[in-house]
Amino acid sequence: MAVHSVGDGPPVILIHGFPELAFSWRHQLPDLAGAGYRAIAPDMRGYGGTDKPPDVSDYTVQKLIGDVIGMMDTLCIERALIIGHDWGALVGWQMTLLAPERMAGYIALNIPFIKRPPINPITYMRWKLGKDFYIVNFQDSYEADRRFAANPRRFIDVMMRKRRIDRGRPRRRKKKPQPISLLRMLETGKPPGQALLNDTELDYYANAFSAGGFTGPINWYRNFRHNWKSTKGVRQQVTVPTLFIGASDDIVVSRKQIEAMKPNVDDLEVHIIEDCGHWTQQEKPAELNAAMLEWMTRRYPP
Repeated sequence: MAVHSVGDGPPVILIHGFPELAFSWRHQLPDLAGAGYRAIAPDMRGYGGTDKPPDVSDYTVQKLIGDVIGMMDTLCIERALIIGHDWGALVGWQMTLLAPERMAGYIALNIPFIKRPPINPITYMRWKLGKDFYIVNFQDSYEADRRFAANPRRFIDVMMRKRRIDRGRPRRRKKKPQPISLLRMLETGKPPGQALLNDTELDYYANAFSAGGFTGPINWYRNFRHNWKSTKGVRQQVTVPTLFIGASDDIVVSRKQIEAMKPNVDDLEVHIIEDCGHWTQQEKPAELNAAMLEWMTRRYPP
């Protein structure tokens, strides 16, 4: 596992999401180290400089959590504060249920706790959002793997943009929201929103995904059914101290979903960053870092 580590003090492990890298935490690592923490950010399984096993079954949530715990054991870390964003947040939430004894606390960015549903989530997504919804599309073919890999720079540029939700404009007719289709987003001429990455940063991502491809990262999504089946009977109650940081303009998550998690997280604080979209740690790094460190100095002091 390729790991970026800086600083000394209580350990903090930062888990990236899709389609990201340890590099996505470049604005957080120095601030956490400067505040007295040992900040550790791995390229997760399938990404960057870390191994990319070939089979879908190599990317179950149990194996992703196992990678984090294996890294902790190698570094002689018994317990750590975990910070997760996007898919990394989903891994972190499952870790609070499956391995809470290894966690000193948890900070989830953008993705709230989602209680295990009574039916296969892919079945529900297919019925509710249709075959073009990106998670459903990932199950049905390897088209996305091929098209993303054909031009990684274009894909990353389309994805990592600041998109503002305009809530002030009155609408004559309420339109049904369209499910997110990453393939359809690729087909747009000029991507909507403001680019978040400069040329050097965009090149870093593009070079990493040009070398490693997208099948490993997408295989995380192809384990939704397995993860659902294999966690049957796991108590859906988070007991570790938790901070959730959301974003006002996140197109992936609704305020309703944030509210829905509250009964299932015993020790929860919620902070919403205004005028910010899904890529919180890259859109509003200073505000995010301040919010995390304010909570950390109270709940996990250096």
